[in-house]
Amino acid sequence: MHTKIQSILKQALGASLPSGAAVTVPDEEFHGHYATNAAFVLAKERKQSPAEAARELAEQIQKNAPKGFFEKVEATPRGFVNFWLSPTAFQEELGRIIKEGERYGSSDELRDRKIQLEFISANPTGPLTLANGRGGFFGDALANVLVHCGAKVEREHYVNDAGNQILILGKSVLAAAGKISDEEKFYKGEYVKEWAAAHAKEIRDAAVPLELGKRAAADLLKEIRRAIEEKAQIHFDRWTSEDKDIHEKGLVEKTLALFKEKGLVYKAEGAVWLKTTQFGDDKDRVLITSDKYPTYFLADAGHFLETKERGFSDKILILGPDHYGYVKRISVAAELVGIGAFEAIVTQAIRLVENGVEVKMSKRKGKFVMFEELIDEVGADAARFFFLQVSPEAHMDFDMSLAKERSAKNPVYYAQYAYVRSRKILERANSESQIAKSALNRLTGENELRLIRALVRFPEMVAQAAATHRVHHLAQYAVSLAREFHGFYEKEKVVGVEKELEEARVLLVRGVVVVLENLLTILGVSRPDKM
Repeated sequence: MHTKIQSILKQALGASLPSGAAVTVPDEEFHGHYATNAAFVLAKERKQSPAEAARELAEQIQKNAPKGFFEKVEATPRGFVNFWLSPTAFQEELGRIIKEGERYGSSDELRDRKIQLEFISANPTGPLTLANGRGGFFGDALANVLVHCGAKVEREHYVNDAGNQILILGKSVLAAAGKISDEEKFYKGEYVKEWAAAHAKEIRDAAVPLELGKRAAADLLKEIRRAIEEKAQIHFDRWTSEDKDIHEKGLVEKTLALFKEKGLVYKAEGAVWLKTTQFGDDKDRVLITSDKYPTYFLADAGHFLETKERGFSDKILILGPDHYGYVKRISVAAELVGIGAFEAIVTQAIRLVENGVEVKMSKRKGKFVMFEELIDEVGADAARFFFLQVSPEAHMDFDMSLAKERSAKNPVYYAQYAYVRSRKILERANSESQIAKSALNRLTGENELRLIRALVRFPEMVAQAAATHRVHHLAQYAVSLAREFHGFYEKEKVVGVEKELEEARVLLVRGVVVVLENLLTILGVSRPDKM
């Protein structure tokens, strides 16, 4: 519907929408089902008053609109043009929903985009954290959105299995086994002690900490994969090893040579530096340390070069809350290696709350609650939905008590129950009503039209999420749509009314099922048969 209005608006203008102009949904229906600020923008270009530009645009829109599409078009003194669509327009769009089914809301808008979406990328030095989980669910849902809009997307998990952190992991194991003294920088979790105990016979001396670190990291990575795939139901297309896919294949040296060719490398204080300040960074960054080791930054740049060489024009990188300061330098690296479009999205911190009290301690691991524990406690659907309904850039309180509650207060339960309830209505109706115009025309009641108006917003919500990379609007829309459906169900009878009206309302419920199925699939939330 949003696209149709934009098309009519472009015809009225005889050109594309001017910069800064948009079609939006007003907060109050008093201002229309949709509205545009295009006349307000045009007034400045044409040196007209906003009211005059709005009147002219409203007249052109009415001339170009299909007959019967708008119920009313109104120009406001401030320069906005408000639209009220006719019941017929909404009825016809409901027919389209039912006809297109699982294709409804999809598009080929991003058909020319090949995007690598990197998320989670947990260090294999310990179990998954809540931050990993938040980024994981967000990345998975965002990938679904982009694919729904035609993009070719690779889900990638980058494994930092090289460098100092692996050495520290090996030393942590040796300390846990009593072979060396403990240090503050070592990993302290129970998982280190458990691994050391399970491999006691293999830990003979303190001479091979790096080798021990690699072996422990490999085992921890298996646990990470199990939690991601089996518990969180997230499946990656590619697991990239820093050690094997970047270092061993010479990407670090190749990237350093590229930076040198661009004249951006210099030596100082025994180290090799990149002139990132030329690109807005607050200081230049080290590529090779004074003891001749490549930095994580250089390895990450090599990873970006490898991504470019495999044909990806775009890259989206989802980072945890402790990586905010890393964004500028890695954006510079993306630009230098030739990534066409790059965006880093930094998720913010999570605070767990249960019965109004902050949850700080893990039941098994010691100092923090693990992502896998959260899923075990509240379920994958609740964990996913609760994370998704909050903007990734916002700090959030995760209410565990609410997540475990099976009532309308729980947003994921509320949305899933709308799906189950609508499916049950269709089963009771036992009808495959044809999408007849005469049947759709019976849907003229305010409760029916309110529900249709909520349904037809689905394509524009998906398109908006694809354009802005913000999935929380879709999760919030799921709750809003469920509210409209439950409200309709409580006020209007579907099965058992006179035949023609029943057929019409059954079609409406079929539309609800289609949109909820597509929406829950994109969010990655299950569609239960019963609740």
